[in-house]
Amino acid sequence: MANTQRRYTSRSNRPNKPSTNTILNALIGLVVVLIIITAGFIFLGNDEPEKAGDEDSTKDTESAETADGSQEETEEEVDPEDQIGSEEIAEETEDSESTEEETASEEETASEEETTTEEESTTTEDSTTGGTVTSTPSDDPLVSERIVNTAWKPIGTSQTGEHTSVYSEGHVDWDEKLKAIAYTTGLSADNMIVWRISNGGSPQKSIGVVSSKDKEEKYRVYLEWVDGEGWKPVKMETLKTLDGAY
Repeated sequence: MANTQRRYTSRSNRPNKPSTNTILNALIGLVVVLIIITAGFIFLGNDEPEKAGDEDSTKDTESAETADGSQEETEEEVDPEDQIGSEEIAEETEDSESTEEETASEEETASEEETTTEEESTTTEDSTTGGTVTSTPSDDPLVSERIVNTAWKPIGTSQTGEHTSVYSEGHVDWDEKLKAIAYTTGLSADNMIVWRISNGGSPQKSIGVVSSKDKEEKYRVYLEWVDGEGWKPVKMETLKTLDGAY
């Protein structure tokens, strides 16, 4: 009995040691807690960038919509009538500028033509008669030049009373016409061929076409009647040919 009591007492006095199962359970619980904490960090970390990305995307979408809305409002604010008015003003300005350019071009062309005509015309002083002789080239295929002499005077007349132009050879009015033509051309009566003398557009105007007998000199003379003074030369044309000149 004494041995038995000592054995019992000896076991009772030994310190209590935790069992293996308890330790394992504690470790397992710790691991689970760590896993939960780690998973929480992972999920929370991933969620925040997604939220930030969603917020940025939302902001971009709102900005785009705002920009589109502003553009639409701007386009709607343009009044079609104002736009048409602006286009009409622009067209009128272009037309005005075009008209001004055309007018300037026409004026320049006219000025050049006048200058050319003035340069082509030749004016000389007739020392014999004291008049001014103007010679102008002609674009008429029959006419070489036109001559006007301010010294030309009526050749005189023996006719009295009311004048009547006559185109019959031998009549005094006919003879006076020939005298005025000879005076204008410088051809003498015995070196002049009269091709035609006709009405010059009125009863008091006549036109005579004559040439020298060798036909080297060819003229068309314009005469005008001056009451009491006779026929006066007003213009003479030097002809290139007699064909079609009368």
